[in-house]
Amino acid sequence: MGQPDGGWYDDRPPQIIATTPADNGTQVKDKKVVIYFDEFIKVEDATNNVVISPPQLEMPEIKGAGKKIVVELKDSLKENTTYTIDFSDAISDNNEGNPLGNYTFTFSTGNQVDTLEVSGAVLDAGTLEPVKGIMVGLYADLEDSAFTTKPLLRVARTDSRGRFIIRGVAKGKYRAYALQDMDGDYMYSQKGEMLAFSDRIIEPSCGPDVRQDTIWRDSLRIDTIVRRGFTHFYPDDLVLRAFTVPQTDRYLIKKQRQEPERFEFFFSYGSDSLPKLRGLNFDADEAFVIDASQKKDTITYWLRDTALVNRDSLEIEYSYHVTDTLGQLVAQTDTFVMVPKMSYEKRMKMHEKELSKWQKQQEKLKKRGEPYDSIWRPKPLEVKVSAPSTLTPLSNVYFTMPVPLARCDTSKVHLFSKVDTLWIPMPFAWNPVETSKLTYRFEAEWQPDTEYSLEVDSAAFESIYGIVNDKMKNGLRCKKEEDFGSLVVKVSGLPDSLSAVVQLLDKSGNVTKESKTQDDGSAEFFWLNEGQYYLSAFIDLNGNGIWDTGDFHKGLQPEERFYLPKVIEIKANWDITTQWDLRAVALDRQKPLAITKQKPEKEKKLQDRNRKRAEDLGIPFDKIPSQMKIAVRK
Repeated sequence: MGQPDGGWYDDRPPQIIATTPADNGTQVKDKKVVIYFDEFIKVEDATNNVVISPPQLEMPEIKGAGKKIVVELKDSLKENTTYTIDFSDAISDNNEGNPLGNYTFTFSTGNQVDTLEVSGAVLDAGTLEPVKGIMVGLYADLEDSAFTTKPLLRVARTDSRGRFIIRGVAKGKYRAYALQDMDGDYMYSQKGEMLAFSDRIIEPSCGPDVRQDTIWRDSLRIDTIVRRGFTHFYPDDLVLRAFTVPQTDRYLIKKQRQEPERFEFFFSYGSDSLPKLRGLNFDADEAFVIDASQKKDTITYWLRDTALVNRDSLEIEYSYHVTDTLGQLVAQTDTFVMVPKMSYEKRMKMHEKELSKWQKQQEKLKKRGEPYDSIWRPKPLEVKVSAPSTLTPLSNVYFTMPVPLARCDTSKVHLFSKVDTLWIPMPFAWNPVETSKLTYRFEAEWQPDTEYSLEVDSAAFESIYGIVNDKMKNGLRCKKEEDFGSLVVKVSGLPDSLSAVVQLLDKSGNVTKESKTQDDGSAEFFWLNEGQYYLSAFIDLNGNGIWDTGDFHKGLQPEERFYLPKVIEIKANWDITTQWDLRAVALDRQKPLAITKQKPEKEKKLQDRNRKRAEDLGIPFDKIPSQMKIAVRK
């Protein structure tokens, strides 16, 4: 006996049966658009997925209700203008979620519909990551000032691949821009807005072309390859490199005293000089060790005197520079009360509790006749030693102190290398790191296939609070020379007389080493551990060794960034040379997907469940009713 089931699946996308006004209609005067479907539908995240061009300064109303979509424009319609409502892939049927596919509704207020298109991609200029959801637009006004004084003429939004298509473009000359519009005015008006601008003048055009469509019999077998004619719109390769102008306005972000022995001030931007601090209820002269970041945008004040550390309220007068409404630095003086997160009374209670616990432990040891202490000793200075798990001849070791030091006796720091069975003293260099009062760099000539012992005597370091370190010992080892590989990169495509900084990246895309190209365009990397690496490079226009962003108002594009679109396999005892033409591959196809953080979202496709069901039932797919079939295309 048979058993009833649910029958064939509904794998058919919703169909448009009527629109008001007509799609591609002309002389349209009504600001209300209604699109009718043959089944119940839904519109996913209309605010972000639906883009109307020309851009609407007043937010339109978009509703997906029952078997129709209603779009009501709030702005006045412009004369002789083509309007496009790009739904992308936001429309699907309500029950099964079958996507309609990329759909754009078009109408014109004039006698003709403009049909040209401009497409391309937007990439983060510093990382070549696709920029998702950024607005891309055109100006017919070719002056730079248009970007800051007029709304964009026609717009689109990028997808997860950074791709965009601007539709309904008329013949003419245009400039292209991208904008992360934070205030909804469709023009560049804030420093925090990510932007991109093209120096290229665009003249949209189109022409006939042919492409090959592959029809698959199943997931492994090709059924047919069909050549189809289509209209090719140009340009379709526009790449915009987006960047954010650095925040140069200086203002105080926050202040804090998380720990009683220090307080910190955080500014939005650096300064040439440190702020001036005056104590109101204490003497601030020689009261601090000041640890400022390189740009002086983060400033830490370490209290030298424990009597001040134990004060719950420190009143200070703080004089610093901020940016005024005209963009000029002006002096500002404020009065602050710096209060620790935990009060002195609470800290003392915690100390008493800890002391009582320690005393009980010592009493137990005494009763058992075991060694015990009769004097409470403060915790030693906890020094952090950072060393790579495997040394290379170019490695450095870093010492990080928890608080600033009053004394550093490097005669009590020792490095020994093992020669046969003997430990031989080795010379080293000890240097403070310029950007921190807490970190020191330990440098030595590490030899391959050598074992080392890094030893620190007790009381080698003394903090400003009189706390010293315990004895320390660290074992280090440098691998054999044949355990390392090397890489030489021959770079071409560099502008005349300019060099590039080539960066070696790990599997996570983090920079492990970098090298500046020599006169012949080569960059060299030695003492590399086995593994997979990637390459990035940027054109160092000003020779400062760091990647620099752009400035729209100065007409400066960001420094060019490139990626080698393949993995580099480093093997032990291998010397590898690779050729790299920076411009051989289009910019939007350079960064390997393995280290791309903005992964492309899965494309919405019809499920084609009926083909699988037919196979399970032993029914030839061509016997299924034609209205149930969905061709499988890739």
